Amino acid sequence: MAGSERTVVWFRRDLRIDDNPALAAAARDGVVLPVFIWCPADEGQFYPGRCSRWWLKQSLPHLSQSLESLGCPLVLIRAESTLEALLRCIDSVGATRLVYNHLYDPVSLVRDDKIKKELSALGISIQSFNGDLLYEPWEIYDDSGLAFTTFNMYWEKCMELPIDISPSLAPWKLVPVPGLESVRSCSVDDLGLESSKDEESSNALLRRAWSPGWRNAEKMLEEFVSHGLLEYSKHGMKVEGATTSLLSPYLHFGEVSVRKVYQLVRMQQIKWENEGTSEAEESIHFFMRSIGLREYSRYLCFNFPFTHEKSLLGNLKHYPWKVDEERFKSWRQGMTGYPLVDAGMRELWATGWTHNRIRVIISSFAVKFLLIPWTWGMKYFWDVLLDADLESDILGWQYISGSLPDGHELSRLDNPEVQGQKYDPDGVYVRTWIPELARMPTEWIHHPWDAPSCILEVAGVELGFNYPKPIVDLHIARECLDDSISTMWQLDTAEKLAELDGEVVEDNLSNIKTFDIPKVVLRETSPCALPIDQRVPHASSKDHNLKSKVLKASNRSSICVDMIRSSKMEATSSVANSPVSRKRSFCETAFHVPSYSSSAEVHSHIQDHGGSLVGPSRYLLQEAGRNCVDEVEDSSTADSGSSISRQRKAA
Repeated sequence: MAGSERTVVWFRRDLRIDDNPALAAAARDGVVLPVFIWCPADEGQFYPGRCSRWWLKQSLPHLSQSLESLGCPLVLIRAESTLEALLRCIDSVGATRLVYNHLYDPVSLVRDDKIKKELSALGISIQSFNGDLLYEPWEIYDDSGLAFTTFNMYWEKCMELPIDISPSLAPWKLVPVPGLESVRSCSVDDLGLESSKDEESSNALLRRAWSPGWRNAEKMLEEFVSHGLLEYSKHGMKVEGATTSLLSPYLHFGEVSVRKVYQLVRMQQIKWENEGTSEAEESIHFFMRSIGLREYSRYLCFNFPFTHEKSLLGNLKHYPWKVDEERFKSWRQGMTGYPLVDAGMRELWATGWTHNRIRVIISSFAVKFLLIPWTWGMKYFWDVLLDADLESDILGWQYISGSLPDGHELSRLDNPEVQGQKYDPDGVYVRTWIPELARMPTEWIHHPWDAPSCILEVAGVELGFNYPKPIVDLHIARECLDDSISTMWQLDTAEKLAELDGEVVEDNLSNIKTFDIPKVVLRETSPCALPIDQRVPHASSKDHNLKSKVLKASNRSSICVDMIRSSKMEATSSVANSPVSRKRSFCETAFHVPSYSSSAEVHSHIQDHGGSLVGPSRYLLQEAGRNCVDEVEDSSTADSGSSISRQRKAA
């Protein structure tokens, strides 16, 4: 043992022993106090949903048993304030240091910044580590020192840089801090992660499909690399069954490190190359791209911390979203009249899980067909997904809604009927989740409204009675989408013209109808630039086209950025991260518009399904400036034949 420092190890979404940089550093330097703090008040409007809390409740005892076997039990605390709970722990055992691994979502950025400042002022040493990513967000920037705003350019830059994939060694023994008995710990049941008997009953089904815990995560990873990775690219075309890696919930809760995933995949790739298995190349490419998208989701949230409530593209603040709660309710309940969409929504509610392809289809339908604000859909996903991951959620919904420079085109409208024929050609998935259509012939399964009345009668389907008619006609949806885009550009142009103070010249007009992309500086180019640990993202003063409001937003983001970057550099060294079949059978058993979070009535959707939801507020990012492996978006162009064209109006 190198020293006798008393260290509090603050576990959050890094619930593992192996390849845990914060735990390894604490064990190396002295005696430790492992702590997990559950503070619902700190979560704000992003209080985890039922399925996510179930996973956490199963994972914590698994971690606690592992820590206890090493000599030091995990202290569980339910608190009204995370800061106060940490202070009590530090005072109880006389600790002089707090260590933790980085988080990058807006809630954690604000909370961690506050805790770091308060504890540092009291003389407590703070060290934080990279336990979640291959690349820290402040390490990647373009040639001008600016943050990337497109995934392909970001990932290409990442692939040019070396990756330290040597894992952080798991401690073989932990020495508990003296006075451990003075720290009051509660049981996992006392944390209140399951708030009612109804939740416990609903969660019983989850146990048949999933096995949370860091050791189970490693087994899942090894099985996927050995048996699922080779066919990964082909499985992207199948929406029924378990055809993805199923690693996203394990990654979200930090039960396996992304560095270990990367390491095992690369080792398998080398093995296949030596064996001449050429068909594995495409699967490796797609899987590594999904890892890159997860990295990019953190990168985007860190550098643009307003993206949980506003589009990255400033123009979309003028987009006329339809605040229609009845349509939103129909979408949530799987009653839109489009079978593939409804099947996806029903599976999502019943299991907390859907294939990433289905997530794309149902989210695209919400924002393009129904024109529902993407923030409503994002928050609903957060409430119901088992692998709910705020950063991935933000990236996915911004991408689908056309809110990113490289996202879906604003005018893209994919036909659910064509998508059903492509991804569920035999109708197996639809029949599994929509029993009303179980007897529909495959020919009509994805468009029952076109079926002859005799077919419907034999199948026992009465449209509008036991299964709804389409909530919106395809061509009407096309017209409404085009009109909304036209309205957005008209409002955006009017605002830009107003900012010109009447001085309209040809050079000004040429830039009127362009996307407003904020800029964040990650690297200063001047010789007297500050060291990297003291730099924070800020808007470039040289960009004369940048609007003042964007400058302010970018500067506000620097408050969040300082927290992690400075903490990272305080660490003495950089420490790298180093039964599935039940899931497969589980399915057989079972601009500024009012944001989703500001519409209290909208949140009655949980009650619609018999659950509960904590009412969200406008959020705590006023203090600081106010998506996963299996949640990968299709980056290809529109599906052939699935785009719905509009009959152009006469001039």
